[in-house]
Amino acid sequence: MRPVVMIHGAFCGGWVFDDFRRPFEAVGFDMLTPDLPGHGPDENPAGQSMSDYARAIADVCEAQSEPAILIGHSLGGLVAQMAAARLATRRRPVAALILLAPSSPWGVTGTSMEEAVSAFGLYGLGPYWLQSVDPQYDVALNYSLNNLTRVRADEIFARMVPESGRALFETLNWWLDPMMTTSVSAIGVPTLTIAGGRDVIHPPATVRQTAARLGGAFRTFPQMSHWLPAEPGWDDVAAACLEWLTQEARAAA
Repeated sequence: MRPVVMIHGAFCGGWVFDDFRRPFEAVGFDMLTPDLPGHGPDENPAGQSMSDYARAIADVCEAQSEPAILIGHSLGGLVAQMAAARLATRRRPVAALILLAPSSPWGVTGTSMEEAVSAFGLYGLGPYWLQSVDPQYDVALNYSLNNLTRVRADEIFARMVPESGRALFETLNWWLDPMMTTSVSAIGVPTLTIAGGRDVIHPPATVRQTAARLGGAFRTFPQMSHWLPAEPGWDDVAAACLEWLTQEARAAA
């Protein structure tokens, strides 16, 4: 079995995949769920760029004996795209790419009011791109954890950590980034992109654009929201990922 590298989203850590990884382990995949730079205990991500995140994940993949499968959630989905593109230039392409409610790459325009609010709301903090940004309970509850019970949402929020303001700026305000940090085009590897039908922060219409940019398969789970790796129905999402990987392996055989 190839190694599987799962990449968490903003304000999180590898613990996001504590449940989601189990079906993959059960069939023999070698699982890695690293924390992005600055997201471990007693760390501060201030100043970290999306490029730093992508480089770190690319290095994890290169350390494996076989091409890895990348699975990224939310901002981690964009990191996965960037890492896969970086590895392609190193002639070490990943085996497959699975994106769960991914943040969009440079040039993909949002389709919801909530996306616009998230893009401009951080300016109330001042030059937030120079600092780390603490998670906000109301934002997490309404935009990310809205398909969970309040008790479960509170448990998850209690584990959240600060996020790099620079990485958030490069992702949410990509049109103001002259470096086009998050620019990604077709990577040339099998790609599956999944959206939650009730997701307001990365809605299906926006996620579909990302899938089209990458030239891969697209699927929606109508009753799910943004927290695809851990909200009710996560096991169906994991099963769909495993089924798709099996199909891709057969096609390549």
